[in-house]
Amino acid sequence: MEENNKLETISNLFEGKEIRSVWDVEKEEYYFSVIDVITALTDSNIPKRYWTDLKRNLAKEGSKLYENIVQLKMKSKKDGKNYLTDTLDTKGILRLIESVPSSKAEPFKLWLAQMGSDRIDEVFDPEIAIRRAINYYRNKGYSDRWIEARLKGILDRNKLTDI
Repeated sequence: MEENNKLETISNLFEGKEIRSVWDVEKEEYYFSVIDVITALTDSNIPKRYWTDLKRNLAKEGSKLYENIVQLKMKSKKDGKNYLTDTLDTKGILRLIESVPSSKAEPFKLWLAQMGSDRIDEVFDPEIAIRRAINYYRNKGYSDRWIEARLKGILDRNKLTDI
């Protein structure tokens, strides 16, 4: 990864617990610290050990999650030095959350199930996706005029690029 990749932390998703993440500029993808997520979702005193055991169990079940691990240097919370850290992209981290047997993970699992259900509904009725986009833009404070221009712009661009 290049040096212009951006290191960030998020805390609003996990009851204030910090999750280190890196934005990969080339792949346009976030990578999240696996240990940070394990720490946030479990009461384990040794999250690295928990992760080691979970990897072993997932491999026995046929999960390919471990194959998607990317080791990236992240600043340690303890001493401020950079160490190679197991990370997963957004899809991988969501799969990890699904795999953690913890009551703390349950709200995320319910959210994921709802998101999946919503997207399946959109497959059968694409207008639902359009309404969701309109509501998203409205919630962000955009005017209906701006939203209309944005949607028309997307449609026009797709016509030009044969999408």
